[in-house]
Amino acid sequence: MPVVATNTAANTATRFLNNNSSMAAGSVGKLASGSRIVKASDDAAGLAIASRLNSDIVALQQSAVNASQGSSMVQVADGGLARIGDVLQRMKALAAASLSGVPTNDERAFIDAEFQQLTQEIDGMAATTSFNGASLLDGTGATQASFFVGTNAGDNIDVTWISLAAGATDFTTGSLGIASSVTNVANATAAMGEVDAAIDIISEARANAGALMSRFEFRGQQIATSTENIQAAESAISDVDLAAEQAKLVSSQVLVQASVSALSQANQIPQSLLRVLQ
Repeated sequence: MPVVATNTAANTATRFLNNNSSMAAGSVGKLASGSRIVKASDDAAGLAIASRLNSDIVALQQSAVNASQGSSMVQVADGGLARIGDVLQRMKALAAASLSGVPTNDERAFIDAEFQQLTQEIDGMAATTSFNGASLLDGTGATQASFFVGTNAGDNIDVTWISLAAGATDFTTGSLGIASSVTNVANATAAMGEVDAAIDIISEARANAGALMSRFEFRGQQIATSTENIQAAESAISDVDLAAEQAKLVSSQVLVQASVSALSQANQIPQSLLRVLQ
C-alpha cells in the first residue's frame, strides 16, 4: 500500500546501510591493528585463549633473560675458581721445590714468602669474585640463588654455592684447609697434601659449576623453542588474514555504496506518491 507518512523503504535501506558501514569499519579496524579480535565480541573464546598465551610468552621472554643471568653468575664463579686453581698449582710447585734436597731452610724461607703471599691471594680472589655486588666464593654473600625459568610458579633452577664442592662452606684458605708453610721438609710435606686436597675441592666445584652452566644453556634453548611455538599458536588465533579481510572490506564497501544508492531512491518514493494529489 502506497503511503507517505512512513517511508518503509528508506528505513530498510538505512538499516542495511548501518549494518554494511559497521562491517566495513570492523574490517578497517582489523586490517589496521593486524588482529582479527579487535573487541571481545569478535571472538570471546579466542580472546581468552590468546590472552593466556600472551601471558605465557611474556613470562618465557623474561625467563630467557633469567636463564642467561643465571648462566652468567655461574660463569663468574667458575672464573674465580679457575684463578684459585691456578694459584694452587703454583703453590704445589713451590711445595715441591721446598721438598727438593737442594734448598736449605734459609732458602726455603724465601720460597715460603711467595707461598704465604699466594695463600693471601686465594682469600683475596674469593672475596672479590662477585656478581651484582654479591660475593660468590667467600661465604659472605648469599649462599643460594633461585632463577625463575618457566611459566608457572616453581619453575626454578636453584644454585647453592656451598654445595659446589663437598665439605666446603666457601673457597677461602680456611675452608680449603691450607694452613701449613714450606719452611722445612715436614711443613712442605703437609702443605703438599693440603694443596692437593684443595685442588680436588676446586676441581669438584668447577665440574659442578660446568654442569649448572650446561643446564642453564639447555633450559635457555628450551625456552626459545617454547616461545616460538606459543607465538605461532597465538598468531593462528588472533592474527588477521589480510587477504580474506581485504576481500571482506571491498565487499562491505560495495554494499555500503549500494545501500546509499538504495536510500537515495527510497527517499524519492514519497515525492513520487505526492504527484497523485496533483
